[in-house]
Amino acid sequence: MSEPQLLGDPPIPLILRRSAQAKRISLRISQLDGRVTLTMPKRLAEREAMDFARSKEAWIRKHLDARGEDVTVGIGAEVPLGGKMYPVMAGTGRRVEITPEGIFVPGPEARVGRRLGAHLREIARDRLAGASDDYAARLGRSYARISLRDTRSRWGSCTSDGGLMYSWRLIMAPPEVLDYVAAHEVAHLAQMNHSPAFWEEVTRIYGDYAAPRGWLRSHGSTLHRYKFH
Repeated sequence: MSEPQLLGDPPIPLILRRSAQAKRISLRISQLDGRVTLTMPKRLAEREAMDFARSKEAWIRKHLDARGEDVTVGIGAEVPLGGKMYPVMAGTGRRVEITPEGIFVPGPEARVGRRLGAHLREIARDRLAGASDDYAARLGRSYARISLRDTRSRWGSCTSDGGLMYSWRLIMAPPEVLDYVAAHEVAHLAQMNHSPAFWEEVTRIYGDYAAPRGWLRSHGSTLHRYKFH
C-alpha cells in the first residue's frame, strides 16, 4: 500500500499517526527534516485526516518553502561556516582547505560530504573548547569534559557532574551564536536551571544574548538541512 500524500507539484508525503490520547486531528511540520505528521484519534477514518490535510495544503506548502530543501553536501554545493556561505570545491593534496573563495576538499567525490563533515567537527571542537574555557574562567567554575554530537532537539547541555555537550553544527552558525550557546551551557555550572539567577550569569559572562538567541530560534533549524553523507 502506498504512503498517503498530498498530490501536487511536488507531492507531499504524509505520516499518519493514530493516538489513543488524541481528541482531534493535529498537524506538525518538522523543521529538522520537513516531515509532515498528522496525528489523529484512534478510531477516526483515515479519509477525514486526509480531508483535514488537504484543507491545510496552502499552509503546509508555505512552511515547507520557508524551510528550504535539504542539501546533500558535495562538490558544487554551498555550506555555511561561521554564518557565511562557502562553495565546496575539489581540492588537491591531503588536507581540507578553507579560503575566502571556498572550501577545497580533496579525495574521491563520493566521500567529499563525509570528509568535510569530519573536518567541521574538528573545527567545532576547537572553537567550542576555547569558548567554554573562556566563559568558565569568567564564571569562576570548571567543567569536567566536552563532547560533540549531532543533536536534533537541543544545541547544548550541561550535566550535574560538569559535562558539557554541544551540537557540532554550531560551527556553521555566526560566531556570536556559537559563543552564546557556550556561555549558556557554562552558566549551568553555577545554576542548573533557567531561573532569573541563571540568566544573570549568562549576561555577566556573555553580555546581551537577545540577538544570538533570536537567531537560533529563527534560523537554527536550517543548519540541519545539510546532509554530510
